[in-house]
Amino acid sequence: MKFDTDYIEKLAEIIADKGLTEISLEDGNQAITIRKELLTGAIQVAAPQAVPQAAPAPQAPAAAPKPEVKKGQPVTSPMVGTFYKAPSPDAKPFVEVGQTVSKGDVVCIVEAMKLMNEIETEFSGKIVEICVDDGQPVEFGQVLMYIE
Repeated sequence: MKFDTDYIEKLAEIIADKGLTEISLEDGNQAITIRKELLTGAIQVAAPQAVPQAAPAPQAPAAAPKPEVKKGQPVTSPMVGTFYKAPSPDAKPFVEVGQTVSKGDVVCIVEAMKLMNEIETEFSGKIVEICVDDGQPVEFGQVLMYIE
C-alpha cells in the first residue's frame, strides 16, 4: 500500500476532529507517523519509512517559526485546499475587514478535493485582518483571518 497525499490528509483530519496527538501506521514495508504539536496545533507528517530498519533515534522537533503577534482570535483552515472569499467569482465576499460577525457565520470557503467547504467562525467579533488572498492555496491550521 502506498501512502498517498489524500490518505495522509484524511489522517490529519482525523487527528484534528478526534483531538488526537499522534497516529502511527505500519503496512508491510512502510510506516508513517503523523504527530500534532501541542503548543502550536500544527500537524507534522513523518516521511514514510521502510519498517525493517532499526528504530530511528529521537529527533529534536524542528523550531516552528514564531507567529507574529496579532490582535484578535485566529480563524484557521481545517484542511488543505484553496481559499475563496466569496461563493462565486462575481459574488460579494462573505466578510470584509471591519465587518462584525456572529458565531456560526460563514466567513469563507476552502475547496478541497472538488468539495466547497464553508468555514464558519467559532466566535463573534469584528474582522480585523484577512490573511489570505482569494484563490490562494492554504494548509491545514493556516490562519485565514483574525476576529477581534
